[in-house]
Amino acid sequence: MGYTIAEKILLSHTGKKDIKPGEFIEAKVDLALGNDITAPLAIEEFRKSGFTRVFNHKKIVLVPDHFAPAKDLKSANQCKVLADFAREQKIENYFEVGCMGIEHALLPEMGLVLPGDLVIGADSHTCTYGALGCFSTGVGSTDLARAYIDGKCWFKVPTTVKFVYKGKLAKWVGGKDLILYTIGQIGVDGAIYKVMEFTGDVIRALSMDDRFTMSNMAIEAGGVTGIIEPDGVTRDYVKEVQGAKHKVQSYKRRVKDLKSDADAQYEKIYEWDVSKLEPQVACPHLPSNVKGVGKLKDIKVDQVVIGSCTNGRISDLRLAAKILKGRKAKAGVRLIVIPATQKIYAQAVSEGLADIFVKAGGVFSTPTCGPCLGGHVGILTEGERCIATTNRNFIGRMGSPKSEVYLSGPAVAAASAIKGKISHPGSL
Repeated sequence: MGYTIAEKILLSHTGKKDIKPGEFIEAKVDLALGNDITAPLAIEEFRKSGFTRVFNHKKIVLVPDHFAPAKDLKSANQCKVLADFAREQKIENYFEVGCMGIEHALLPEMGLVLPGDLVIGADSHTCTYGALGCFSTGVGSTDLARAYIDGKCWFKVPTTVKFVYKGKLAKWVGGKDLILYTIGQIGVDGAIYKVMEFTGDVIRALSMDDRFTMSNMAIEAGGVTGIIEPDGVTRDYVKEVQGAKHKVQSYKRRVKDLKSDADAQYEKIYEWDVSKLEPQVACPHLPSNVKGVGKLKDIKVDQVVIGSCTNGRISDLRLAAKILKGRKAKAGVRLIVIPATQKIYAQAVSEGLADIFVKAGGVFSTPTCGPCLGGHVGILTEGERCIATTNRNFIGRMGSPKSEVYLSGPAVAAASAIKGKISHPGSL
């Protein structure tokens, strides 16, 4: 019996000759990630263990991004725990405010995650890196603490569900619309502790940014990770982030076997022709409550957020700026734009995108998770409604439990800011 991509990666990080779904394995990790919410707990458990040195100071990543720049004293204390631990353990990949970014955009941008890697992170959206053809998944802070000790983690080998997308995407439709449509079809529990393997002609035609968006939201269907077979698009991205250090030949060796075997076993296979798919919107209060934007009429918004680890990359900002250029956000609508990393921030400034957002009446923020988790820089009060390019719209996610959050791609969000209600970008 053959293996899926995910099974091959897990197997290669064990000393075993074979594995099967449902089996518990112990595997070596290539990278262990923590942020300002989850890493302090892991650090506390690490200290309680009696160990004094981490397994490898080059394979641990610390990113203060959720409540950073620190919004209050508690947040500042959380960030200081990371800074002190990084200094004590000589952690190479500690990213302070000013060079940090939202972790799931920052790590790929820094070339820290690569095809074939096994990555864990004490954050559910660690599944983002599956877009590069690696097995990346979220874990608890105690699992992260254990990895600090010996670089290993326990896994239950998951089954894989295959998603095949056929056709050609219409204008304004991208990765966010594909993943929202998918979650709408299978539900928030449709892939619980399963690998979501995305494939088909539509996926192969997607940009790397759109692929990251899809893999990022695999967790919203319960997926352990969302994985895409590495190809030429992946290779070009890896070459770019690795720079002169990377050779095409080494990439070819790394991805040689990173494809699912013809006789690999899938729990289920979905096939959809998405040629007629319109931009999708997830309505309150679940990412699975999805409708085509054309079905949403006269839903007024108080706030628009463009950013997050889902849609805060440069292509997202360029798309939003294309729509907003020469236009204004409707009076009474708060437009908040948050680039995902410092590099993207600088790009947006140099390309004039920041100027477009400001002239449109928007706020252009430093990188932060901020409003996505109800942290800061855009909290909703009772009765307010927001459309955001973030990944979750649970009750109270962005503030008051009596507020509402709709999810969309950057094009719909930008158009909605201009009209003051949820709108198709083609309606402008």
